[in-house]
Amino acid sequence: MRILSDDQLAQLLDKDIFHKISEAADSLHLECYVVGGYVRDLFLERPSNDIDVVVVGSGIEVASRLKSMLGRRAHLSVFRNFGTAQVKCGGLEVEFVGARKESYSHDSRKPHVEDGTLEDDQNRRDFTINAMAVCLNGDRFGELVDPFDGVADLEDGIIATPLDPDITFSDDPLRMMRCVRFATQLNFEIEEETREALARNADRLKIISGERIQEELNKIILAPHPSTGFFYLRESGLLQLILPELVALDQVETRNGRAHKNNFYHTLEVLENVVRAQKAKANDMRLNGLDDKAAAKEGEPTFDHTLWLRWAALLHDIGKPKSKRWEPAQGWTFHNHNYLGAKMVPGIFRRLKLPLDAKMKYVQKLVDLHMRPQVIADEEVTDSAVRRMVNDAGDDIDDLMMLCEADITSKNQVKKQRFLQNFQLVREKIVDLKERDFKRLLQPCIDGNEIMEMFHLQPCREVGVLKQTLKDAVLDMKVPNEREPLMQLLMEKAKQMGLIET
Repeated sequence: MRILSDDQLAQLLDKDIFHKISEAADSLHLECYVVGGYVRDLFLERPSNDIDVVVVGSGIEVASRLKSMLGRRAHLSVFRNFGTAQVKCGGLEVEFVGARKESYSHDSRKPHVEDGTLEDDQNRRDFTINAMAVCLNGDRFGELVDPFDGVADLEDGIIATPLDPDITFSDDPLRMMRCVRFATQLNFEIEEETREALARNADRLKIISGERIQEELNKIILAPHPSTGFFYLRESGLLQLILPELVALDQVETRNGRAHKNNFYHTLEVLENVVRAQKAKANDMRLNGLDDKAAAKEGEPTFDHTLWLRWAALLHDIGKPKSKRWEPAQGWTFHNHNYLGAKMVPGIFRRLKLPLDAKMKYVQKLVDLHMRPQVIADEEVTDSAVRRMVNDAGDDIDDLMMLCEADITSKNQVKKQRFLQNFQLVREKIVDLKERDFKRLLQPCIDGNEIMEMFHLQPCREVGVLKQTLKDAVLDMKVPNEREPLMQLLMEKAKQMGLIET
């Protein structure tokens, strides 16, 4: 960051849009300030196109005057119920609101709003670093108004509330999620009193909708180091309300001197490993002149996997508490935790109002399959085993391998290196199979419709058994994917099942 004088702020705001806002406000004899994130990001030297403007008086009037000055190139939207307006022009969005003071009831985060002064408006802001304002009026253009020393908190890397944090968080509990989110995104520390208030008010989060919580949670997950946010969420008690399945991982049990690892901290390490791998892959793609859209298949629906692969990392071990067993010969085991975890994914997505479409199915699939490469790597890396894994993972095989490599968090470097070398063998086998056009082998040339017609069957278990028999034979390369040998195998299986007379 850099410390900016009023003259330097005026230079940074020396743009047509701000001079036009200044002219509009002065023509109406109203005080006008750019506030919030735009001001914060000027000090942090971060680009921003979203501009929030507070007017001591009617923000709608200033917005309407600005629209008149800009003409057809600008679009004005007015929200009279909220006393706000928005002007879009040339890729910029400027939000106008009248200065106000707020009061809250205990059972709602919707405030009772009254007209107020700039001081009232700054008092209602969530954090000191978001409470700074820079005047846009002609005679004070560039003058910083910083009553809560937001610049000092930016310099020190601190998240703190302008007023009593208990009141700030109780009034609008979503601010607790925003507190953790800003600390995570900016790599700041939460000031001690503010941090303690998070824990005292955590239960207030219950009045916030799942949609608003997941918006902030997704921003935390997409931060450069999301584990920071989950440490704060766990410490404050917020995580217990949002994702109790993760909190259940935060335990270590010892029996006969043998303990299992803390799977909560392991999960956060896996998440960080995935973030690191994603950054490396993105850099490689940029060096090669590619991006995710260019790499996607033409005509196929796609989505950005960045967020959802991180969700898979976050949830990959949630089945462990339910699957944990003590076996005297082996110690602690977590058999089928991947299967149990995959079954839990839809419920979590539904509760947090996350999408239940292909994104959820993608996460569920990776949670279910995340042990498969390790099992293959532990044994002989056969064509058959790899082909089955590729068939199940489909186009997400590279993401699955990235997750599985991230899952190796052993502190024993020799053991860790051995695992990674084994995974490299699996990757090489995948490439080898692709070079041999393995996709052609994945679906037998005799499909379910033909089977039903041949044996006069409706959709039923028998059709599934026959299809799976052909599929297994092709995947295991017991027969070539050709009609004559598959038909022979099909008839033999049908006879065994009593579908045709011998």
